[in-house]
Amino acid sequence: MDADKTAWDRRSVVRVVSPVEPRKLAKVPFVELADGRLQGVVSSGSDIERVYVSSITAGSHGLSCSTNNNRPCGALHGYACKHIRMLADEAILQYGLDRVARYLRVEVPEGGDLIHSLDSQVERTPAAVVFSRFLRHLAYLEVPDSTEPLAELHWFPAVRS
Repeated sequence: MDADKTAWDRRSVVRVVSPVEPRKLAKVPFVELADGRLQGVVSSGSDIERVYVSSITAGSHGLSCSTNNNRPCGALHGYACKHIRMLADEAILQYGLDRVARYLRVEVPEGGDLIHSLDSQVERTPAAVVFSRFLRHLAYLEVPDSTEPLAELHWFPAVRS
């Protein structure tokens, strides 16, 4: 057992962290803590063909929300719009409040709300990078089941369960 654990620790693989609680992907299909931001894709409540790319920057708590083609969200005026609120709620389900708050560098009081704890302002960021990562994740859903390695993931070592 110790030899297996030592071998595991030497690999350059990050373990996949299971969600804290189950998430429904219809409203917020993509959420991640990356690039110094909590960021993700949120479905529009009014148009099935529209999505919003929303983010909260760590440290400065800058808020950004726009459609995938960079049209600004009409409800973002210095406080969190519903897309950012939904993103934060799903991030808490995915990663847990403590991890999200630590990543964003915000103190959330006991029983407090993440969004109300932010000292936020509007800070527009381009949506293209986040949206392209979301599309890449979607593409993996179309890959047929196989035990063969994927060419674009060749840098990850094989791991046996």
